[in-house]
Amino acid sequence: MNNEESVVRLAKPIKKKLLRLVFSRFFVIALLLVFQILVLLSAYAYFTDKLPYLINIMRLFSLVMVVYLFNCKMDSSAKLTWMFIIAIFPLAGAAFLLFTQSNIGHRMERKHVDEQIQQSRQFLTQPPDIREKLEHDGSGTDDLCRYLNRSGCFPLYDHTRVTYFPLGEDKFEAMLRELEKAEKFIFMEYFIIEEGYMWGRVLDILTRKAKEGVEIRVLYDGMCEMFTLPVNYWKLLEKQGIKARPFSAIKPVVSSHYNYRDHRKILVIDGRVAFNGGVNLADEYINRKERFGHWKDTAVMLEGPAVRSFTLLFLQMWYVGEKEPDYESWLRESEDTAQEAEGYVMPYGDSPLDGEKVGESVYMDILNRATDYVHIMSPYLILDGELETALRFAAERGVDVKLILPGIPDKKVAYSLAKTHYAALTEAGVKIYEYTPGFVHAKVFVSDDSKAVVGTINLDYRSLYHHFECATYLYRTACIADIEADYQQTLAKCRAVTPETIRKEKLMTKLVGQTVKFLGPLM
Repeated sequence: MNNEESVVRLAKPIKKKLLRLVFSRFFVIALLLVFQILVLLSAYAYFTDKLPYLINIMRLFSLVMVVYLFNCKMDSSAKLTWMFIIAIFPLAGAAFLLFTQSNIGHRMERKHVDEQIQQSRQFLTQPPDIREKLEHDGSGTDDLCRYLNRSGCFPLYDHTRVTYFPLGEDKFEAMLRELEKAEKFIFMEYFIIEEGYMWGRVLDILTRKAKEGVEIRVLYDGMCEMFTLPVNYWKLLEKQGIKARPFSAIKPVVSSHYNYRDHRKILVIDGRVAFNGGVNLADEYINRKERFGHWKDTAVMLEGPAVRSFTLLFLQMWYVGEKEPDYESWLRESEDTAQEAEGYVMPYGDSPLDGEKVGESVYMDILNRATDYVHIMSPYLILDGELETALRFAAERGVDVKLILPGIPDKKVAYSLAKTHYAALTEAGVKIYEYTPGFVHAKVFVSDDSKAVVGTINLDYRSLYHHFECATYLYRTACIADIEADYQQTLAKCRAVTPETIRKEKLMTKLVGQTVKFLGPLM
């Protein structure tokens, strides 16, 4: 075979990929979005030509926007970012700020989500005797319970057994076993579903269960759908008897609602068992496919009355936009599921549309009440001022604060941004470690052998401000010892971050991190 034939053969698959890209929904949507952005930029350029006549108006406008920023409820770090943008690009920056604050594209979404939360609050109430048991134990769990009941109706439960899974593979095996036992319903809500071995095994069970008359509902994020699933995948699932829908599907319209993604990972089976954690339904999460080295993730399985909260969280998202939701019949399935188990369990959700920073508040409560240690695993570290202060304060008052972060990043810019926090945190006594075998995707807090959180909430602006999230708060449950043991085993595979390693960091990593840090609140 001569060189010319080789070139032709290589060109064919490249041509196919290009054609597939050009005719894909991603390309069409991206093209339409770019067109709208060009129209907006053209309008801006038109007015810029008349800038000599508008210079004083621009100055006044910038001043008004700065005053607006000082008086809005926005996080202080985000305010600084916007002030910088407006200082450099007065008209464009102010217009972009007003665009993001105007709720364009998600006013109706906010309305529908609020409606579902208000309609469903009555179905879960806090048993007063459970909270009263903890009022004088000094842990503050009763106070946190009051806060979570106020922010979203998330009761504290006892008699709930919790199993901790230190790897995605462990969760996957348990998940398959429990799915096979389903008799009434299966509710699945995942940020990412991607065709492959993991989803194939799950889909095989779902298809069989649907034929047996089990109610199957699958909810996945509309943005991730663009990259991991065929067009209108929900229609393909419906042909298998599975009810499915994307949450907030992407449309070719410039809108501020694209920030608000469904980052939750929830599986509820028959109201008796629920899964929560960082594990999505894609092969890298069970190390079936290697991406960024070994993939370290975690999850928990709940059995007992606390499953009701995850049933409710799923239904609230499923019924967004529906006028006659049915909560009571599905929640009734979890009423008689008490287990022989010690400790207390409190599942909770976080919505970006209600003005409450629930995920961050729970993390800060753990940091501020800790007396011995707080051990954390997170894939990202893009902190606002409040959370960074809480981490530093805990360490400075003698608490052993440790952070395990990825050794091999999935996003290099986010990795560079994380490193901009290293110096300040380590100077305060926070100990930082990087997982040398690969990527840490786990979202874990464990403290004082008595408290823990396992869920979907990262230490970054996306999770803390812009995503729908969920997690499981644990107090004095038996599995907390397993979580801490797993943390110590993971720590043994990590390299320590020291002042010396910080100084020797690559110049490009430092430059990228410092350059984009002011954009952190927008990432």
